[in-house]
Amino acid sequence: MSYQAANPLADEFEFDLARPVTAYWFALLRVITGWWFFHAGVTKLIDSGLNFSYAPAYLEGMTGTALGPIPVLMAEYFGWALPALVPLGETLIGLGLMVGALVRLASFFGVFFMVLFWVGNAGFGHGLVNGDLMGLLLFATMMVVGAGRYFGLDAIIEKTRFVKQRPKLRYLLG
Repeated sequence: MSYQAANPLADEFEFDLARPVTAYWFALLRVITGWWFFHAGVTKLIDSGLNFSYAPAYLEGMTGTALGPIPVLMAEYFGWALPALVPLGETLIGLGLMVGALVRLASFFGVFFMVLFWVGNAGFGHGLVNGDLMGLLLFATMMVVGAGRYFGLDAIIEKTRFVKQRPKLRYLLG
C-alpha cells in the first residue's frame, strides 16, 4: 500500500475480520466485557446469595421511564424469581463471554439487561450517552461480530457433528 502525501485518504482501507489483530481485539473485548458482568453477578451472589431483593424494587421504580409499564409488569409477575435471576443471569452471561461459549445468546441477554439499566438508571441529564449505553453497545458488538469464534469455545463447538447437523444452532454461537 502506497502513501500519497497530497491525499493520505486516497488508498483503500479495509477492515478485515480475518486479520489476527482484529481477532485478538474482539477476544480481549469479549473477555473484559464478560469479566465486568461476571464480577457484578458473583459479588451479588456473595453479598445476597439468591436473594438480591433490590431487583424487583428497581423495576417497580421505573414507572416514569420510557419503558414505563413493561418493567413494572415484570416486577409484578416475575418479582418472585428476580432476586435469584439477576445475580445468576449476570454471572452466567459473564462466564459465557469469558470462555466464549454461546456468546450470541449471552450477549442477547446482556443487551436485555443493559436496556433496563440504561433506561432505569439514566436521568439523561448529560444526554443519552452514558456508561450503560456503552455496555449495551459492547454486548451488541459481541453479538453482531460473533466474538466467540475468536479464541473462544464457540469456534470448537461449531465444528462438532451435533452443530453441523443443526446449522440453526450457529445463531446462538459465535
